[in-house]
Amino acid sequence: MARRTIHVVEYDPAWPARAAAAIEELEQALPGVMVEIEHIGSTAVPGLAAKPIIDLMAAVADLEIVERDEETLAALGYHRHFNGMVDRLLYVRAAGGVRENILHVVTLASWPTRNQRILRDHLREHPDDAEQYARLKRAIAAADVAPGDYARAKTALIQEMTDRARAKRGLPPVPVWEKTER
Repeated sequence: MARRTIHVVEYDPAWPARAAAAIEELEQALPGVMVEIEHIGSTAVPGLAAKPIIDLMAAVADLEIVERDEETLAALGYHRHFNGMVDRLLYVRAAGGVRENILHVVTLASWPTRNQRILRDHLREHPDDAEQYARLKRAIAAADVAPGDYARAKTALIQEMTDRARAKRGLPPVPVWEKTER
């Protein structure tokens, strides 16, 4: 099996429209299920270089509601991805084996303190941090690392920025990578 190569590209102004279209599609397919849904990740930060994959995060009253309706997500091309995280559902939409969208489904109760949303907002508000993050991502991708190593290599900077953003909101620091099943 060939290793996936990490491609970090310059910001594409079409990303917000792609996210909006995906959000609308999900809301129409699952009316009333997703209480909140937002564009997250690097493609949600204007000007930030990123892997060209649209990340979305949706909040639901109960994760089981979505698990019971996975056929609807599958009809839209979203297939369950098991990565061991214990407090979220993850769905990936890929065309021809290339990831296009990732849908993170979390509980409404956890929505306000989700690190991905907090970091996105921090990077939008702090362009110097966004540029530092972009430089790191480009350097890691240029080193031709495996996807898991790419994420690990970003952890220290992501943790530092997320801790600052959480502190600004009066929230305690928590690990940026959530608990997984062992």
